[in-house]
Amino acid sequence: MTVRLRGHHLLCLLTFVGEGYTPSFTRNYHDVAGRLSAGEPIEIVEGPDDICAPMLGLAEAHCRNENIGCRDSRALAAVADLLGFPLGPGSVLILDDRRLQNLRGAFALGSVRAACDECEWSALCTRIARAGFAGAVVRGAPSTCFLKS
Repeated sequence: MTVRLRGHHLLCLLTFVGEGYTPSFTRNYHDVAGRLSAGEPIEIVEGPDDICAPMLGLAEAHCRNENIGCRDSRALAAVADLLGFPLGPGSVLILDDRRLQNLRGAFALGSVRAACDECEWSALCTRIARAGFAGAVVRGAPSTCFLKS
């Protein structure tokens, strides 16, 4: 199986510490984090993904807003630049420990955070990054160097 993720969730997963929109959202995110930490591949998708799933039935779900699609595009461009290969819908990668550390380092420096503009969670993510990502749930899988576009 693969974890289906939209672009900006590649950044959100870096600082997920167990907070979220609803209890079901948070439980689901913990499940997704466990799958990623175990080395399950990520498939980049457009629109709602495995993290969004618990929110899809709610009228106020932001995952279908046009501005979220723009956030996805900005995040994918920044992450692709950092990792050195193109990313878009259909791309598959494993978040191994080396990639996770590279992403967290760039996130802490602010170089991959253009997609975080106007995000309601940005201040929390900044605090987590400044604390060295203490309490972050996602752990890098053992290095395997796997990528398919």
